[in-house]
Amino acid sequence: MTAKALLSIVNLHKSFGGVAATKQVSLDIVKGEIHAIIGPNGAGKTTLVSQLAGVLLPDSGRILFQGNDITRMPAHRRPHLGIARSFQITSIILDMTVLENVLLAVQAKAGHSYRFWANSGDDASLVEPAMASLEQVGLQDQAMQMAGPLSHGEHRQLEMAMVLATNPVLILLDEPTAGMGQEDSSRMVRTLQALKGSRTIILVEHDMNTVFSLADRITVLVEGQVIATADPDAIRSNPRVRQAYLGEELDSIPSEPHAEDPMAKSPSAC
Repeated sequence: MTAKALLSIVNLHKSFGGVAATKQVSLDIVKGEIHAIIGPNGAGKTTLVSQLAGVLLPDSGRILFQGNDITRMPAHRRPHLGIARSFQITSIILDMTVLENVLLAVQAKAGHSYRFWANSGDDASLVEPAMASLEQVGLQDQAMQMAGPLSHGEHRQLEMAMVLATNPVLILLDEPTAGMGQEDSSRMVRTLQALKGSRTIILVEHDMNTVFSLADRITVLVEGQVIATADPDAIRSNPRVRQAYLGEELDSIPSEPHAEDPMAKSPSAC
């Protein structure tokens, strides 16, 4: 584990029926960075994130978070350390308001989620952080609307607000722009860009424009193995990465993607 590493992954190995999904993966995640994990379908990206979240336990290897070994820690305990996973385990209650959904996340972090029914909407200690999270994702004006009628993109923004409301140290994002149109995707990218430096984020994403717009560093997985970890420019020019799966697609990505319109979609890499 390097001196600056918030999270260290050491020789992580996971197999399913004799097929290795992650093969001796070793990686340090630096505090404050957005670190993208990319690779073709079946590369082991989601399996890796699931091990970090505690949903899957590795066959061997170690996961160190802030210097502590959490390899075998149950998934339900990891959020209390400040590890939050978005978009796969976060659940929106559709017949509650936007604000009420975020209030539940604030209460869960505080350890008294069942106080919701006791007029928690009048408790400033809960409402203020909830509204602050909604402002971060641009949903403050929809706070009193029911969550159900929101668009798919707005549901994703609400899920992000619920994650931010728990004040996480490390955020695990698995395909945050999946299924979004260009406008919603651009909004999500802007939200994540605003978090740069203040949160540590591991990002699994298939869209290369999104990856190159956001990532400080990129790790490439192929058949469960790390073949490269570097900054975006080095990944773009790495012959092994290009040969493995990116090929000439990298040539279509601007060297300095525009933050205002990062979502001029390139062909999917996954």
